[in-house]
Amino acid sequence: MSEKTIRRNFIQHIIDGHLASGRFPGPIRTRFPPEPNAYLHIGHAKAICLNFSLAAEYGGECNLRFDDTNPTREEDKYVHGMQEDIRWLGYDWEDRLYFASDYFEQLYVWAEELIRKDKAYVDDLSAAEIREYRGTLTEPGRNSPWRDRPQEESLDLFRRMRAGEFPDGARVLRAKIDMSSPNLNLRDPVMYRILHATHHRTGDDWCIYPTYDWAHGQSDAIEGITHSLCSLEFEDHRPLYDWFLDQLEDVPHPQQIEFARLELTHTITSKRKSLILVQEGHVDGWDDPRMPTLRALRRRGYPPAAIRTFCDRIGVAKDNSVVDFGLLEHTVREELNRTALRVMGVLDPLKVVIENWPDGKADEIEAVNNPEDASAGTRKVPFGKELWIERADFMEDPPRRFFRLAPGREVRLRYAYFVRCIDVIRDADGRVTELRCTYDPATRGGNAPDGRKVRGTIHWVSAAHAIEGTVRIYDHLFATPDPSSAPEGSDFRANLDPNSRKVVEGVKLVQFERQGYFCVDAADSSPDRPVFNRTTGLRDTWAKIAKREQKKV
Repeated sequence: MSEKTIRRNFIQHIIDGHLASGRFPGPIRTRFPPEPNAYLHIGHAKAICLNFSLAAEYGGECNLRFDDTNPTREEDKYVHGMQEDIRWLGYDWEDRLYFASDYFEQLYVWAEELIRKDKAYVDDLSAAEIREYRGTLTEPGRNSPWRDRPQEESLDLFRRMRAGEFPDGARVLRAKIDMSSPNLNLRDPVMYRILHATHHRTGDDWCIYPTYDWAHGQSDAIEGITHSLCSLEFEDHRPLYDWFLDQLEDVPHPQQIEFARLELTHTITSKRKSLILVQEGHVDGWDDPRMPTLRALRRRGYPPAAIRTFCDRIGVAKDNSVVDFGLLEHTVREELNRTALRVMGVLDPLKVVIENWPDGKADEIEAVNNPEDASAGTRKVPFGKELWIERADFMEDPPRRFFRLAPGREVRLRYAYFVRCIDVIRDADGRVTELRCTYDPATRGGNAPDGRKVRGTIHWVSAAHAIEGTVRIYDHLFATPDPSSAPEGSDFRANLDPNSRKVVEGVKLVQFERQGYFCVDAADSSPDRPVFNRTTGLRDTWAKIAKREQKKV
């Protein structure tokens, strides 16, 4: 999201009001607080762009804070991977890297303060009993038998919980709010649970861990966050966020603001479901180019600038909606069209022998690197007697509007010469294996001095210089726009598209025009066998839709 092009949205209007009233005289501070239990995905990109760009817009700062309050699910590899992804996306938190675990001692001290104020108590109910006592959306909850436990007794038990005297699940610390509240989050929520597990940063120092709701607002306050931006699922948690902060003395009170999360068609961003896809082998890991994770998009060749532009383009809304995946692809194409170097590659090769080309002669053809950017310059492309062309660029008995190569027909080889097909060679099964052609030396550069025109231009590579490689062509991982809605009796996996990845071996590579945008797969390529991932195809349905809408206006 460009700081210069960021559009005015309802969050900015709220911030403007706070600055005008003096509630937050400045500087504005935001934070991006991921849980280190998976890798970041395209939905996180919106939150990252929003938090960092808003802070920059107001001359403030954005912190990176890991919400590491659940040691059974968090790992250092996710901490490091998320930092890599955020930097790749184009943002830097400088020296403002924090962890909720940095505040465990302060959170504990504040929890004791709430116990002494009779705002929290140690509860002996089991997790199942707490759920039962909680009530429903239509029925109020019931007070725990331990709700009126004396403060000193709760304080003693809480300290013994910290000392490790009790097993997992034996007791919890709960806030004392209102078991009849219509907001279920205010029905005496759990603040601490006993969990004898090794934490990725604090080791075995703790055996009680704060819940997200207890750690979140207090961590914001410690860091001096002014605006705590969350996705809409936390809207019902805001009263609890405010309640906790209001119980503590001399603690800054940030403003939580909720915005619509980013949802894409044909895409699932659920961590639980993504983990299932990885563990069951439906994809080749978190960086499989069909996944929505940022590391997968990077491996597929999506430029970070395109993702930032996309997040800016969809804007910031108060209501959830689903964005067509085509808009993301359109934005990627726009960026690559401006920046990507053009090269040629043949995915389904058919050999062409130019009979009147001198044996042993090699030539170099000058080709444009990017017709959208003159500063990209040109490159030299080897040319010789034997070439590879795309099999689809030849037909023996072409229909009327087929303008590529056919027996007796002349076409232009891109940047090179006019060639004419004079013979077709077949194997024993009748399959075309080779074309014999002639070239016109006067048409070097792709134009005829006598002014004659050809209807077709095709791409090619020199057989003598071609490198064999592998190309992976990707489609949506899920066949349906809403992959969460599965047929009756099945789950989201029923919507997986078995043809979401096509692997083409034996591709002739040198110089991929007309095929789409591709990038080298750094994970699987070798010097003698490159592997290319198709970032996106050339067909841009979204652009056509946009043009139609403009004409209507």
